[in-house]
Amino acid sequence: MLTCKAFAKINWAISVLKKRDDGYHDIISLMQAIDLHDTLIFKSSQKIEIETDLPIKKENNLVYKAIKALQNYTGIKKGVTVILKKEIPLGAGLGGGSSDAATTLKALNELWQLNLDIKTLHEIGASIGSDIPFFFYLPICIVEGRGDVVKPLKISKSYTLLLVKPDFSISTEWAYKTLDLKTELTTEYEKINNNIWQLYNHLCSGDVDNFYLWNDLEKSVLEKYPEIDKIKRKLIEAGAKSSLLSGSGSTVFGLFNNKTDAQKALKFFEGYWCKVVQTLVEPLK
Repeated sequence: MLTCKAFAKINWAISVLKKRDDGYHDIISLMQAIDLHDTLIFKSSQKIEIETDLPIKKENNLVYKAIKALQNYTGIKKGVTVILKKEIPLGAGLGGGSSDAATTLKALNELWQLNLDIKTLHEIGASIGSDIPFFFYLPICIVEGRGDVVKPLKISKSYTLLLVKPDFSISTEWAYKTLDLKTELTTEYEKINNNIWQLYNHLCSGDVDNFYLWNDLEKSVLEKYPEIDKIKRKLIEAGAKSSLLSGSGSTVFGLFNNKTDAQKALKFFEGYWCKVVQTLVEPLK
């Protein structure tokens, strides 16, 4: 039996470069894991069983898809029982499903004694979902392509965030489709790449006052969901140094100087799902 944590993530920055021929988009993003996590328990079994309260059909669960992809790749016939205890909200832009899938691939590689390397697990994960490869290289990475090109980085400074999620989710597919219609896609790759590295350097040095965070998906999301803009503004009023939509949302995070300030800000968000979290650093604990 194995018990594993599947950590959530936030995006400090996302630029959407262009639409690809395969229907996905090329992006460049600075992503970092946070200490919010799901818990997965893996037990040997003759068949595939997933025990969870999620309102998702087993065949649509990324954990199930990860198991099937690993079976197909290796030809292995073993089954597994997975007990999935969710803490990361669904449709939140925090990568919960992708993290669960990556954690499943890593756990079964150990449980089934497959001895696959990270590169192979990365490729299997990328065949299931765009965000999955990041979760093999925590805690912080620059992610490019459709999410399958990952450059692992190191960081020793942790930051306090307040996560705020309204009572609705946002479709990632919708967010990208709407972007095509309403936003000019950025093509200045060199400039964006430099800005990403500059942001990473500020994160490493703790230069909070010079942070510039961005998300190309925000414009169209804010137009359809004004509640997101309301949350962003309220986080700043509550003392956050900056606030940003994570991924395609619907979670917004506020960056605070410390945990005490973030916890004080909770009173402004009654009725929302909220969580004070820390960004993860090297080495992971």
